[in-house]
Amino acid sequence: MTATLAAPTVAVHASFLAAVIEYQGEDRCTDLDVNLLTAPDGFAAHVALLDAEALPDTPRPAGIVAQTTLWWVDGAEFLGRISIRHHLTEALRQVGGHIGYDIRPTARRRGHATAMLRAALPVAARLGINPALITCDVDNVASRRVIEANGGRPDQPGEGKLRFWVPTSSRL
Repeated sequence: MTATLAAPTVAVHASFLAAVIEYQGEDRCTDLDVNLLTAPDGFAAHVALLDAEALPDTPRPAGIVAQTTLWWVDGAEFLGRISIRHHLTEALRQVGGHIGYDIRPTARRRGHATAMLRAALPVAARLGINPALITCDVDNVASRRVIEANGGRPDQPGEGKLRFWVPTSSRL
C-alpha cells in the first residue's frame, strides 16, 4: 500500500467526485452538490473551505469546532478522509469524539482505515490531543476493529455509540 495522508488537494478531483457518488449511493454525503463540485473552481472552493476549517478564527456555527481534514490518497486516487476536531464540545464527548474517518466504498476491506488512523494520530498529538476520543456505532464491527488496532481502550458507551480513548503518542 502506497497511500499517504495529504492535505485536501485539487489533484484528486476526478477520483473525489467518483467517491462522492459512491457515498451518495449509501445515502451519505448527500449535502455535497456533485454538480457544483464538477467545475474546477467549485472543487477548488471546496478544498479551500476544508483548509479554512482548521483555522481558529474561521467563522463557524455554534457547536462546530475547528477541525483538520486530511485525505488518504494513492497518487491521484482519493481513498478516504479523516477529520481531527481540535477540541470537544459536550455533544462531541458523547457521540463524535476527536476523530472521524471514512473510506470510500470501493476501497474498503484493504486495511486503509487502520493505516489512515495510524498515520493521523501523530497529527492529533501535534494539535495537543492525547489521548484522542474516537466513537463508532455499536454495530460497526469494522470501525471498532480499526480503533482497537490503533490502541483504542474502551470507555463507557454513549447514545448508541462505543467510545474509545486512543493514545496519540508514546508518552501516555
